[in-house]
Amino acid sequence: MTQAEAVRPIALRDALSERYLAYALSTITARSLPDVRDGLKPVQRRLLYAMLQLRLDPAAGFKKCARVVGDVIGKYHPHGDAAVYDALVRLAQGFAQRYPLVEGQGNFGNIDGDNAAAMRYTEARLTEVAKAILEGIDEDTVDFRANYDGTDREPVVLPAGFPNLLANGASGIAVGMATSIPPHNAGEVLRALAWMAGRPADAPLPRAEELLDHIRGPDLPTGGVLVEDRASLLEAYTTGRGSFRLRARWRRENLSHGQYQIVVEEIPYQVPKARLVERMAELLAQKKLPLLADLRDESAEEVRLVLVPRARTVDPRVLMEQLFRLTDLEVRLPLNMNVLDAAGVPRVMGLAEVLDAHLRHRMEVLERRSRFRLGRVLDRLELVEGYLRIFLDIDRVIRIIRDHDDPKAELVRVFSLSERQAEAVLNLRLRNLRKLEELELAKERRRLRREKRELERLLADEGARRARLAEEYGELAARFGEGPLGARRTSLEEAPEIDEAALEAPVERLPVTVVCSAKGWIRALRGHVQDPREIRYKEGDRERFLLHVQSSDRLLLFSSDGRCYTLRVDRLPGGRGHGEPVSLSIDLAKGAEIVALLCHRPEGRLLLASRSGRGFLAAEADLLSQTRAGRQVMTVREGDRLHRVVPAEGDHLAVVGSNRKLLVFPLDELPRMSRGRGVLLQRYRDGHLADVKVFTLAEGLSWPTGSRTRTLTDLAGWLGRRGQAGRMAPTGFPRSNRFAPGG
Repeated sequence: MTQAEAVRPIALRDALSERYLAYALSTITARSLPDVRDGLKPVQRRLLYAMLQLRLDPAAGFKKCARVVGDVIGKYHPHGDAAVYDALVRLAQGFAQRYPLVEGQGNFGNIDGDNAAAMRYTEARLTEVAKAILEGIDEDTVDFRANYDGTDREPVVLPAGFPNLLANGASGIAVGMATSIPPHNAGEVLRALAWMAGRPADAPLPRAEELLDHIRGPDLPTGGVLVEDRASLLEAYTTGRGSFRLRARWRRENLSHGQYQIVVEEIPYQVPKARLVERMAELLAQKKLPLLADLRDESAEEVRLVLVPRARTVDPRVLMEQLFRLTDLEVRLPLNMNVLDAAGVPRVMGLAEVLDAHLRHRMEVLERRSRFRLGRVLDRLELVEGYLRIFLDIDRVIRIIRDHDDPKAELVRVFSLSERQAEAVLNLRLRNLRKLEELELAKERRRLRREKRELERLLADEGARRARLAEEYGELAARFGEGPLGARRTSLEEAPEIDEAALEAPVERLPVTVVCSAKGWIRALRGHVQDPREIRYKEGDRERFLLHVQSSDRLLLFSSDGRCYTLRVDRLPGGRGHGEPVSLSIDLAKGAEIVALLCHRPEGRLLLASRSGRGFLAAEADLLSQTRAGRQVMTVREGDRLHRVVPAEGDHLAVVGSNRKLLVFPLDELPRMSRGRGVLLQRYRDGHLADVKVFTLAEGLSWPTGSRTRTLTDLAGWLGRRGQAGRMAPTGFPRSNRFAPGG
């Protein structure tokens, strides 16, 4: 076939869909989702198998992690060394794995979120748990396949004597699906499996309610308190999807003179302690924790966060409830048991299905191991029978070997031996031709015959196999479910009832006057200043905005380039002096002017209008920003600018242009948007938008005339539709073309 014939046209859509599907399947099955049978992802399985090949069992010495990672990459997992080493590190972290599969020596990271040392510095070996997962792999218990380049073989799945999927949990994000399984107590899981193995083979799957008598819920390596009712647990374990509320464990520590402090001893699973403390300190500085006076991190090997209440009269439960709501001292622990089944198909399983899948896998392992062992027993029994047969006449055997040209054939003829037996006799050492050896062989034959009968009975009776599995699970439960490693760390409790009013009462709200000058200098004065003439400005500057607000409020500042910035009143400079430029608090673009400064109303909405006469309505909640750069809310083209921002409280909008034409139309004609250019409010041939006002039609349209205010209730001549030119303003309308005084 020529090169030209090898090239065939194909639609781009078909090529992309085919390749993306292949990528998605590869990510799901070969990277992100664990196998329900051994609870491992491919990289984890290859790590354990490579360490087994390196003879890094718990009784052996450590080897450099770089050696392990190199073997895994070179033989089984052709990916980046950083990804493989990260997987190895996680298997060794006691705060990430409930039952670590790797024992590390060196810096493997910590609960603060610090990274592990480089792989050339750290060492590792397998733990007893990993040994239980790998046990029997050399007894034909699982299938093997060729590695990526066909030069070696790797296991498809591990024998999994230890229920790793539930005991250590799993998490991963694939293409279009994810998995999140929290760790559980191995003793509880093993006892549940033993109970299931002891049931009849044709019994239906147990209900989640029955399993909760054995498995009480997640058991995290970092401890904590699970505050979730039984109904939520039942639903989550039945469907395989749900979430659990997990809280830090704390206690009250009494001090002298009636004082006390709170000590947090366990933090939620997968929450970096350093980030948690940083977040709490930030909230404390922002005065969002009015019941807390101070916090200290006194942790060493054990977690110890000290929280000092503002007063000894503060209820510690109320203080902790406030922290639970605002910080990661309480988190939602997700449950999504999306795993690969025995056929490699991803699906969400309930708790009973996961346990049944592990039980079926172990039944298959037991059956294959028994067949393998039976084959070995029969092979050895055949040789032992041959040895015992020739021991009856050793002298004749020696003569045959010395005198015959083909002693093997003669031995087969004289002693009725098989080919293998005759070969084994010829290879027998002379030192083994003693009476004591004959007695040992007779004893071995009796032992092998007993084992053969037991294995044949086991293979013939499924009930016997289930009983054997129940026995093995019970032994593993005694091995891993007791002692310091097996003791339950996460307790299940009910959340205490807290009065909501107690959480809100301590919030400090003080009256404040915010002043922003025409040149952009801003400050916050204590109290509500009633006479603006009392406020002094820099020479050549003057008043622009004056707001009466509370210290807990937030402000919305709009600039002429269409951006909206959020300012906190409690962070503004004080009233001494003339304040400071607002550009120190926000990244105000060069040349941009301040158009509006408003107090944020969580449920309010605003009208934004540009100089060219376009505008829209926006919910104030959608305009908040968390950065100095603010949020771009109105798109303004070259030569245009954001001109007016007013609260949208009313049912009609009045628009007046620089040509003194006035248009009134219903507010409902404007769209609700969070950003954009808006729609046309009023059409101009020569001119631009001068001012806008939202009002209630029944109350009339008002504007100032000197020291008085004029209200026009008959607006029929100016009512129209959005985008019209309007009519000349009524007699007496201000020459400034403004509905209110000011710039």
